[in-house]
Amino acid sequence: MVLLPALCYSQDYFVRSRATYYGIPDCLGTPSGACGFGEYRRTANDANVAGVSRLYKNGTGCGACYQVRCTNPYLCTDNGVNIVVTDYGEGDNTDFILSPRAYARMARSDTAAQLFAYGVVDVEYQRIPCSYGGYKLQIKVNGHSRYPSYLAIVIQYQPGNKEILAVDIWQVKHCYNASRN
Repeated sequence: MVLLPALCYSQDYFVRSRATYYGIPDCLGTPSGACGFGEYRRTANDANVAGVSRLYKNGTGCGACYQVRCTNPYLCTDNGVNIVVTDYGEGDNTDFILSPRAYARMARSDTAAQLFAYGVVDVEYQRIPCSYGGYKLQIKVNGHSRYPSYLAIVIQYQPGNKEILAVDIWQVKHCYNASRN
């Protein structure tokens, strides 16, 4: 009998941090953001979106999904909320600045007002695979593109829990140049 070692890797652990929310009347995401998603970022994932600082990773953290749950058992659900990173933002020693809708969804029924009164809460979070209900990976040309010298793209609906670090684009009949922005 031969036993072969198996390498196991699991991200089934939670990291302790803090979260807050940003004030916007419609409770959706902000209308602009560092990830370049445009209007999509306001309603992505049923508006369960967040700005992050440390997890932004110079833009490679855009589109990442996290389960975020607050640690107050009297006010918060056990499962918390699943969010998508759509912006960069820094708060009061927080890793997450949640949309008001996402912040409220961490709360038990009828305790959201109390949770909002805290402003900043202790949370636990973990990276989770993204799932977009039938949508496949999309690469969209951003409105900031300026033909012929500048092509801006936005990657949306990235499934799973991996980060895209670079994209190489090759134009037919021209020299190939790798680029990283």
